[in-house]
Amino acid sequence: MSPSAFNKLLYAGVEYPMLFEMRHLSNGKFSHSGVLEFTAEEGKICVPSWMMKNMQLKDGDLILLKSTTLVKGTYLKLQPHTKDFMDLSNIKAMLEINLRSFSCVTTGDTIMILYNNKEYYIDVIETKPSHAISIIETDCEVDFVPPLDYKEEFKKELPATSSDQKQQQEADDIDILTKIGEFAPFSGSARRLDGKPSTPSDKQISSSSCMAKQQSDNEHKNSDSKSSSNNVSSTTSGKLFFGSRPHKTSQNSTNQDKAEITQKPQEPNFQAFTGKKYSLRS
Repeated sequence: MSPSAFNKLLYAGVEYPMLFEMRHLSNGKFSHSGVLEFTAEEGKICVPSWMMKNMQLKDGDLILLKSTTLVKGTYLKLQPHTKDFMDLSNIKAMLEINLRSFSCVTTGDTIMILYNNKEYYIDVIETKPSHAISIIETDCEVDFVPPLDYKEEFKKELPATSSDQKQQQEADDIDILTKIGEFAPFSGSARRLDGKPSTPSDKQISSSSCMAKQQSDNEHKNSDSKSSSNNVSSTTSGKLFFGSRPHKTSQNSTNQDKAEITQKPQEPNFQAFTGKKYSLRS
């Protein structure tokens, strides 16, 4: 600021540290700042470039400068613009050293910190207990939020919502059903031990199926014959004969059976078209 401003402030009895509210007369943007020295030209003030960007100031613009007092800050939330700021070795010590050149901060401002010949821009997200606080000789708790570039990447890599997942799953199920069609169990192809596919011919399949059918029929017949023989043996072996001459009675019964067979008349063989014929005339 100019030396004349310093004299006016002394006569007005302004308390130290000297803090000022800066307001842009055209767009209404405002911020708070301290004073470094009173060596500027009359009618002019020198403002850092990053502060001019915050207030959208240009060389020669008119601003309103008013002396003010700010409470000491207790909480400060910051958001770096780039991720490399969070990769620094000792952020706490670096902030303590660099923030000594700041007398106050305002919510919504973007401050610039120079470290290792590199500029780091940081947004002031929140300040307590007021929207503008003094950080001179005060213990202030500092909190960080994810950097701006990290936040953009995080948004791009967000997983799909539950509704999107359900729609995607339904679409995948429909595609699978259309590709597979009806379910056919054991429809895969066999492979030999050397890794080549084994594709039996239709004749082999039909012959093997016929042989399997014949084997099942033979087994069924054998089981029937065995069951019948077992039944016969069980009935014959279970018979009991009473009397003194069992052999004679058995011979008599067999002779009677033969006589009955011989007495039965022989039925003629079937002959086709042997019936009577009839005419339609009376």
